[in-house]
Amino acid sequence: MRRKPFSKLLLFSMAIMLGTSIMTLPTHADAAAKKQQSKRSHAANVDIPEETPYVKRQLRAAWVASVTNIDWPSKKGLSEEKQRQEFIKILDESKEMGMNAVIVQIRPTSDSFYPSKYMPWSEYLTGTQGKSPGYDPLEFMIKEAHRRNLEFHAWFNPYRISMKADLNALVEDHPARQHPEWVVSYGGKLYYNPGIPEAKDFVIKAIMEAVEEYDIDAVHLDDYFYPYKVAGEEFQDEETYQRYGADKFADKNDWRRNNIDTFVKELSEAIKKEKKHVKFGISPFAVWRNKAVDDSGSDTKAGQTTYDDLYADTRKWVREEWVDYITPQIYWNFGFEPAAYEKVLDWWVDETEGKDLHLYVGQAVYKINKNNEAWENPEEMPNQLKYNATIDRVNGSMFFSAKDLRNNELGFTDRLKEDLYKHPALVPASPWIDDDAPKKPKLKEAEWEDDGIALEWEDHKQNDDTTYYVIYRFAGDKEGDLEDAANILTTVRKTGKTKQTFVDETAEAGEVYTYVITSVSRLHNESAGSNSITVKKDK
Repeated sequence: MRRKPFSKLLLFSMAIMLGTSIMTLPTHADAAAKKQQSKRSHAANVDIPEETPYVKRQLRAAWVASVTNIDWPSKKGLSEEKQRQEFIKILDESKEMGMNAVIVQIRPTSDSFYPSKYMPWSEYLTGTQGKSPGYDPLEFMIKEAHRRNLEFHAWFNPYRISMKADLNALVEDHPARQHPEWVVSYGGKLYYNPGIPEAKDFVIKAIMEAVEEYDIDAVHLDDYFYPYKVAGEEFQDEETYQRYGADKFADKNDWRRNNIDTFVKELSEAIKKEKKHVKFGISPFAVWRNKAVDDSGSDTKAGQTTYDDLYADTRKWVREEWVDYITPQIYWNFGFEPAAYEKVLDWWVDETEGKDLHLYVGQAVYKINKNNEAWENPEEMPNQLKYNATIDRVNGSMFFSAKDLRNNELGFTDRLKEDLYKHPALVPASPWIDDDAPKKPKLKEAEWEDDGIALEWEDHKQNDDTTYYVIYRFAGDKEGDLEDAANILTTVRKTGKTKQTFVDETAEAGEVYTYVITSVSRLHNESAGSNSITVKKDK
């Protein structure tokens, strides 16, 4: 495991979360947490740097969950204007926290947050499945995210049909009602049967509709393929197995895993064929297999695992490089005996080493100040991020969820703003997809105006792929290191105008500043730096 230069689960209770597991537990006093801080770090034998490591390239994203109105919209039936206002607030808050991406659940069940040929409008918008909200939420969300230079990852739950078991409660023209033979009722919910080829093809086709019609940056799937097991209940697919798999797979579980493998592989190929730049990522439950069952598994004691219980061979997807990123939901604390954060992460680091994909970490913000003494410790989550930053192979984090970030439990959101994410970061580049960097822009002007230092620059005429710009600011009259995250002032989305402008309102009179601009492509390949301009204004 390669680290940057610093020295360096019993399955958690499951409740509904669109694709990330959540649980609600009582809160406790902060005082006990502070006592626990040094004990936890020592017990886990984890080397956490005292100073925050700042990384120039690091995905920072919030999950925005729509199922049961977890994050957005806050409730069913809000007016179009109120829905827009709520989403813009989420984006603005994400930007203030230092995020550079959002993962928005646009298909929480077999429904849609945009006008679809295949799926009905989501009930979580209007309160009535199939009823239009009067505008195109997906188009609006993408536009507003890109305006703030945030990547937009479109999040789909591929197989879940309904949070209830009543097929007749679905709108009359719902695809599940049109094809009841595709449907399995399990655990009080309805699912498409992954073993039916026609159902699998339909799910892929419905996802590809969004890829084809919208300017998304990534297709994102969470941890729901075959459903999490419910005690005493069997997923009813024996007839399907006998029809489609028994002659090829002696073990039904191998057939189930092959069904999900086929889905992941075919969806990956379809995305790349349609739009090469659209990334494909999956955020699975974090334990592939326990070491007690498989020597190559992680040193964990999870009650369910993706391979054995969800029939999702997440390690195979990495080894075959069917995904552009994998985001295991490592929702446990350092030293947690059944599944320690550091042990699970280190396993994923080893498994992804040398593979053409990114490794992100799903972070359990929803657990802060809840659950147990470790999560009452205000340093638990900051230390997880610091630990991540010491490992070269870890390319960033996704936080569940936007609502929990907003709650600022134990001051974690303040820590993001003031320390952990106080410097902007670029989304990691994906050279296996494309590694062509734009030509450098030309900085034309940098001069004081009433509200700050006004910058004006022009992009190179050949830079059709430029998507945004990075503005570097250095203290003093010399250009500094472009690889130092502390020198990034901000990023600015490209406009349709020939001349690009920005006003540095944080500049202070009497200080000397030197500015440099770079051009960055859709896949975050960065040009060389522009010419520099030094500016000074007397007090």
